[in-house]
Amino acid sequence: MSIRFDDRVAIVTGAGGGLGRTYALDLARRGAKVVVNDLGGSRDGTGHSDAALKVVEEIKAAGGEAMSDGGSVTEYEHMVELVAKTKEKWGGVHVLINNAGVLRDKSFAKMEPADFKFVVDVHLNGSAMCTKAVWETMREQNYGRILMTASSTGLYGNFGQANYGAAKLGLAGLTRTLAIEGAKNNIKVNTIAPTAGTRMTEDLFPAEAFAAFAPEKVAPAAIYLVSEDAPTNMIVGAGAGVFQAAYITLTQGKLLTGDQLSAEGIAAHWAEITDRTGELTPQSGAEQSMSILRKLQGG
Repeated sequence: MSIRFDDRVAIVTGAGGGLGRTYALDLARRGAKVVVNDLGGSRDGTGHSDAALKVVEEIKAAGGEAMSDGGSVTEYEHMVELVAKTKEKWGGVHVLINNAGVLRDKSFAKMEPADFKFVVDVHLNGSAMCTKAVWETMREQNYGRILMTASSTGLYGNFGQANYGAAKLGLAGLTRTLAIEGAKNNIKVNTIAPTAGTRMTEDLFPAEAFAAFAPEKVAPAAIYLVSEDAPTNMIVGAGAGVFQAAYITLTQGKLLTGDQLSAEGIAAHWAEITDRTGELTPQSGAEQSMSILRKLQGG
């Protein structure tokens, strides 16, 4: 089976280098018309560059179609304008990969509020603004594929990245709600949690690991997750050619009543409450509520 994107239009944010560039090139090779968005600059979000133009040149040199955009994902009006220009040029927007990101790592004790806010604005609010800009178009088309970029830091935590982790887990939550809301209009929304050697991580990996975690070893998951036959509402980890599904689960739990319904009761039954035998994987908050009702009914 060959996965193609002929007659599809894709917007990839943060596509001037690293993962975003790799996604854009792969989509173009598979027939997509690609908007390469990148503000440029350093990994802390400062400065500018012509990185997006260079990726467009690569795509065109290989026979593909692409255009560049240097706007910030945090500026909703610009993203709305970009979607309008894209539709005028190519007729629609079928794929959005929210990949733009920055790092401002410090321990929480040393982190300035401005650094926390900026990282959350770019990763979480920026992805939400880009998605909002394309959402109505995808509803009208009755087709859309959206990919959010989370991180193992968001799922599991990492020292010095409170701002980044908060934003990244927020994106997983955004995905889950949008996957439910978009289902009736054939809009599939997924989350990728990549580990890759890019400008964001170049001083975090030893040299040999940096090469092992090349963006090209993540891209297959991203491309599949925005394809025609993609699943929806998934969190997929990807790095060094290893691909994993991450799930948010619930234990079976313990019903407490009477005198047990107290902090002391929680302490006394903690082992049963946290027992992971027969874990549940609800796909929505409503399903979690139903699991509680079943417990109340003895089911």
